[in-house]
Amino acid sequence: MKLQIKVTQPEKQAKTCLIIGLFEDGALTGTAKIIDKASHGFLTQLIEQGAFEGKMGQILPLYRLAHTQFEHILLVGCGKAKKFSPTGFRKAVIAAMKALATSKTTQATCYLTELEVDDKTLAWKVRQIAEAARDGLYRFDLFKSEKEPVPALKEFIIPLSDVKEQKICEEALRQGLAVADGVLLAKNLGNTPSNVCTPSFLAEQAKDLAKAYPALSVKILGEKEMQKLGMGALLAVSQGSAEEAKLISLEYKGTAKKEAPVALVGKGVTFDTGGNSLKPADSMVGMKYDMCGAAAVLGTMKAVAELALPLHVIGVVAAVENMPGGTAYKPEDILTSMSGQTIEVISTDAEGRLALADALTYCEQFHPDVVIDIATLTGAVVIALGTHATGLLSNHEPLAKALLKAGEESHDRAWQLPLWEEYQEQIKSPFADMANVGGRTAGTITAGCFLARFAKKFHWAHLDVAGTAAMMMGASERQATGRPVPLLTQFLIDRCK
Repeated sequence: MKLQIKVTQPEKQAKTCLIIGLFEDGALTGTAKIIDKASHGFLTQLIEQGAFEGKMGQILPLYRLAHTQFEHILLVGCGKAKKFSPTGFRKAVIAAMKALATSKTTQATCYLTELEVDDKTLAWKVRQIAEAARDGLYRFDLFKSEKEPVPALKEFIIPLSDVKEQKICEEALRQGLAVADGVLLAKNLGNTPSNVCTPSFLAEQAKDLAKAYPALSVKILGEKEMQKLGMGALLAVSQGSAEEAKLISLEYKGTAKKEAPVALVGKGVTFDTGGNSLKPADSMVGMKYDMCGAAAVLGTMKAVAELALPLHVIGVVAAVENMPGGTAYKPEDILTSMSGQTIEVISTDAEGRLALADALTYCEQFHPDVVIDIATLTGAVVIALGTHATGLLSNHEPLAKALLKAGEESHDRAWQLPLWEEYQEQIKSPFADMANVGGRTAGTITAGCFLARFAKKFHWAHLDVAGTAAMMMGASERQATGRPVPLLTQFLIDRCK
């Protein structure tokens, strides 16, 4: 499907499907008023008679509207005008796209940009439409014998009434499409089953990215190379698995001048059984998504390369599989990390932080300006924040604020949790420098405290995406979201300014 900006008027779009938003209170946008007047008040009558209530996500297609030249109009409910939010805006776009996906419509013009959304600009709405439109058309049927029908929609137009707005909106569209491409990659990787998406598979995906974009280069470390570097924490996680661990490093150079890079570090546990601290059977469903941090890093690197941002960015992925067995690491084992710090294993199901510990130390060689790790790290963050906000912890307040700001702008929001020294007490060990868990209380924070011990040499932030990277609604409704690719890409775009 081709998305494009076009300076045009509604009257000139008679042969396309016009997407029009309506609120519950019946207030009409500019285009809705034009259609209502041409149709002798038909839209007003629909609302007054209760035939269209305008509730959020409600859809009503109208064909060959009497007294008008318009062949197809798609009405989209937007809920209460006073409560209309950025979330509502995305829901309205996604509802429209899902309706179009099952129709025979080949061309649509989206007038949802006329809707007032807090203090958001037209450019913001254009970018969100680009991202949400792709989201609404997404399907993952790679492993189904019967594929879903390909949507007939070929062209999707975002109209502008003023040519003066075209340049900034074209740039917003370009950013939105790049983010959408990055999200698509992250979703597809997350949804791919673990018998296919192994550490070696992730390494191949990184190589494919490097082939596709000249500004990207890739380096893959196997277990022998990691042993030489002393990555005892990461390798312990892998030692029960037949799949070899991989440390993947992607480097993007978008500028000729020397500058300290931004390093993105992703947890890539391609399947997490819990190891010898075995998870219950029901809790293992969805554990293919334990590599969504890695997927987000790869998706963000793709978006950055697509936008050709003038930055230096390193993407590091610690790719492992956590399995039980005779060779697997055990509770009360003591590991020596690449940093030289020792770790007592209390739970082998707290494996992500072990892999990340060595990956963070590995980043020191790049002398990064900032390091951000992304991980589906704790169930505790889901209890604390649900599925709406990513948990954020940081040892540098300006970095935390920049990420929070990027989350608000991209509507891929995060919420900061404290990283106080008092929480460090919970991960004390009588036999090693630290334990890998700190008990049930403040589980997300103590996991952050653990990682902070390996991030003392740089400005660092941790994004716990256990609640946001994938939606888990039982066994039948599971889906990767591609988050936090929008947040991370916006953060990097902001750095260019």
